[in-house]
Amino acid sequence: MNANARRIAHLDMDAFYASVELLRYPELRGRAVVIGGRSVHQPVMRDDGTREFSVLRDYVGRGVITTSTYEARALGVFSAMGMMKAAQLAPDAVLLPVDFDSYRHYSRLFKKAVASIAPLVEDRGIDEIYIDLSEHEEETRALATRIKTAVNEATGLSCSIGVAPNKLLAKICSDLEKPDGLTILTMADVPTRIWPLPARKINGIGPKAAEKLTALGILTIGDLARTDAGVLQDHFGRSYSAWLGNVAQGIDERPVSTSSEPKSISRETTFEHDLHARHDRDKLLGIFTALCTRVSEDLHRKGYVGRTIGIKLRYADFSTVTRDVTLPASVNDPAAIRRAAGECLRRVPLEQRIRLLGVRVGALSKNDGTPEREDFSQGELGFE
Repeated sequence: MNANARRIAHLDMDAFYASVELLRYPELRGRAVVIGGRSVHQPVMRDDGTREFSVLRDYVGRGVITTSTYEARALGVFSAMGMMKAAQLAPDAVLLPVDFDSYRHYSRLFKKAVASIAPLVEDRGIDEIYIDLSEHEEETRALATRIKTAVNEATGLSCSIGVAPNKLLAKICSDLEKPDGLTILTMADVPTRIWPLPARKINGIGPKAAEKLTALGILTIGDLARTDAGVLQDHFGRSYSAWLGNVAQGIDERPVSTSSEPKSISRETTFEHDLHARHDRDKLLGIFTALCTRVSEDLHRKGYVGRTIGIKLRYADFSTVTRDVTLPASVNDPAAIRRAAGECLRRVPLEQRIRLLGVRVGALSKNDGTPEREDFSQGELGFE
């Protein structure tokens, strides 16, 4: 199929968690609001019928922002930022607790509304999807506008849509006119609309790759498109350099996949206070065991087993390390997961204090039987 014959849309809900909260608390519209607090930050109803909200200046702890309104983002407050740092930038920003049940409810509503118009949908998370519009006869802008209207009528929320010949370009252009945007792109538009953008705008160019590109003087997607293939291969290897060369030209042949098979299942937790692997060993053991158990329960509930077991640690200085191990056979029982994760822990430095701990199971396959659950043994962990 000719590239321009494909019409792939990327739909991204605008500041999704925060927007759901604004439906509940409309008096906060236009204000800087951050999501990520605990239950103690629930608004309190006053005697006069108005609500009293928590603000960032009063926050004490080690929490991280889940998301923020556009007004908060204008002050430099973004997701994954530490609450205490955000409080310095926006002390008067309202702080609300997360409510994932509500977010999942609105996620189901907007996806159902889209599927009623265009059923070829690839689910990419709670707030974004790809949609294949190639077989629809309706004109692109009218069709995309109809989808946006359906989402708004079903949820009361706005979304931004990018429509392009492939998933790569659709995801980039859905972000160009946020919020409530609609951007339509053809391959002919790549030099004028895509090449001036920073190279990190390409999904798949992470912080380390972006840093290396910057060191080479490659700042924009256009710079990347004009870079000699040999130079890229010298610095990034054959496979990744070939991918960089293609995406810089706007080339992406990936189909919209309507199956929803997960690639991995994970659980992680951020501590209220940093913990030390030795001084807080017993507490970390309990948390580690609980994470392995919850991942195991998720695997059982969804009917999967996995071969690759991994851990994630974030230290007090916000640096992050990951380790994983691939087992000879797939597992889903907590003891096997914990043993393998413990092996991974023994391969990471544990001198620093830890602020986040996570456990992941990847290389998933459908479970064709239920392995026996094994007893835990405290000596199998790396916190010693």
